[in-house]
Amino acid sequence: MALDRTKPASFLDLAFDSEDMIRRLRPWIETESPTFDAEAVARMVDVVAYDAAAAGASLEVIPGRMGCGPSLRARFPHADQGKPGILVSGHLDTVHPVGTLAQNPWRREEGRIYGPGIQDMKGGNFVALEAMRQIMRAGMHTRLPVTFLLTPDEEIGTPATRDLIEQEALMNKYVIVPEPAHRDNGCVIGRYAIARFNLETRGVPSHAGWALKDGRSAIALMARKLLEVEAMTTEDCTFSVGVIHAGQWVNCVSSTCFAEALSMAKTDADLEAGVAKMLGLSTSVNDVEFVVTRGVTRPVWKPGQPQDMALFDAAKGIAGRIGFELTHEPSGGGSDGNFTGALGIPTIDSTGVRGAGLHTLNEHILEDSLVERAQFHAGLFLELA
Repeated sequence: MALDRTKPASFLDLAFDSEDMIRRLRPWIETESPTFDAEAVARMVDVVAYDAAAAGASLEVIPGRMGCGPSLRARFPHADQGKPGILVSGHLDTVHPVGTLAQNPWRREEGRIYGPGIQDMKGGNFVALEAMRQIMRAGMHTRLPVTFLLTPDEEIGTPATRDLIEQEALMNKYVIVPEPAHRDNGCVIGRYAIARFNLETRGVPSHAGWALKDGRSAIALMARKLLEVEAMTTEDCTFSVGVIHAGQWVNCVSSTCFAEALSMAKTDADLEAGVAKMLGLSTSVNDVEFVVTRGVTRPVWKPGQPQDMALFDAAKGIAGRIGFELTHEPSGGGSDGNFTGALGIPTIDSTGVRGAGLHTLNEHILEDSLVERAQFHAGLFLELA
């Protein structure tokens, strides 16, 4: 029987198959890839690289650095290859340690699919790649070249690949970031700044039993300072502490304690004021030093910029033809869209799948969003010019 090579009339006619997509998504989720395990992220790159090559892309694996895993660049063939086009910027790392599958295994229940990293953001990367796969299989042509750049370190602020993302974005006309969609089908246009800080207390060790008075506890001062940090939170600039490490022996007065803090700021002024407050906390109390240093920072991507709104309007029209209303709002959660949006490159973020529970053991997506969001990305790829 002859194969029907008739080209679809539009992205709405592409042959997306939900069951097939679910089957092929499963290896992505069962390949665990926490940021701090470079070898695990490399295994994830292998899984995605095979699927991207099978979809018709040419590949480049970019070595990791700063202890992080590799990145993957996938370019789809185009007559104007090398000219500014569409960049899909995503990350392959998750916050879930290897072994999380035992607690949140791959499973389908009542229209939901569960697994670590499935919402943030393997599902979104997958549907964007599936869109290009179906476009290529149908013999259709995007108006602009399409490139995927998938990186290993977004969950820790992108310290190793920010330059890579920014340079790739500067060579393109649009950036699509398939982070999780909001529950109301919304996307993100504009993100607040995210600043990270390293906190350290340096005390004086002693035996906690027979020489307690000789010691100066690094833990005790850190505990007091953490309350001070979180008390600085306002509506426009928040502060939270999410990591703390100290001590090894209970019979020793701890001489060191380390913590990490995160701050969200809505404007550049809020960011700089928050940074000044944090750095101003450095002090010495009763022979114990408290030292604050600034870590990686995601810049403010100002909401409502004309170039971003023009891209949103195009995306909204595509969504309407699929059958859902696309809304937008700024977000306090950082992403690599902060970098591209702050550079002034038209960026649309959170175009990925719908779901809930990201960063928890309840992380899942809604099955019916797979085809919907694959169609959405196909529309963006085919119609943006």
